[in-house]
Amino acid sequence: MARTEQVLVLEPQQELKFRGPFTDVVTATLKLTNPTDRNVCFKVKTTAPRRYCVRPNSGIIDAGTSVNVSVMLQPFEYDPNEKSKHKFMVQSIVAPRDMTDMEGVWKEAKPEELMDSKLRCTFEVPLENDKTHESESNKTVSPSTSVKTEHSALPKSASASLDDGEVKKIMEECRQLQMEVQRLREENKQIREDDGLRKRKVATSPSNTMARSAMMKDEGLSTRVLALCLLFFVIGAIIGKLVL
Repeated sequence: MARTEQVLVLEPQQELKFRGPFTDVVTATLKLTNPTDRNVCFKVKTTAPRRYCVRPNSGIIDAGTSVNVSVMLQPFEYDPNEKSKHKFMVQSIVAPRDMTDMEGVWKEAKPEELMDSKLRCTFEVPLENDKTHESESNKTVSPSTSVKTEHSALPKSASASLDDGEVKKIMEECRQLQMEVQRLREENKQIREDDGLRKRKVATSPSNTMARSAMMKDEGLSTRVLALCLLFFVIGAIIGKLVL
């Protein structure tokens, strides 16, 4: 006797497509729909059980409902010259109205009561996969290159790309630099005032006055040179951070 025609509606109907790369688990979804007014038992079988994980691989589909079956292909080394010979079969049977044991139904089923549908497996690798990967790599490199190019012309745009922590750190260093310059200015002013006071005290000794005046000028000059060196050092450090 001929077998009963499959009552379940399969999506897809003929083949399961697995899209690479296959370095990780690739999942295809098989939708089983029961358009009848009876519950239907189903099983999903494959010719390569070690290569696939099927969840659920069996169960009952109530009347008028659907079930999504996840077919997970395990990672493997893909050979484009090798054609896939893997196949799946969806087997089904109308559940008895008084069913209590699904496994018993399968064991007691007559061959003419079983229905099945077969699907083949196909593997696909995007043709643009390598080009896309290269393009993404270029996009990853190009922003840093453009930022370095824009540092000389647009320092504000470059500094805007820094994270908040670096910006706050640079602002704090600038503030400390300003405070240090202000402190050096006040010390230089105090030195000049002390120099004038010493000049008045030692007015009776011209030789001492000239020596002390020269010493004070040297100290004031050294202080200004120190302040300028400190200023250039901090500015250089800030520019270095922006460039990196």
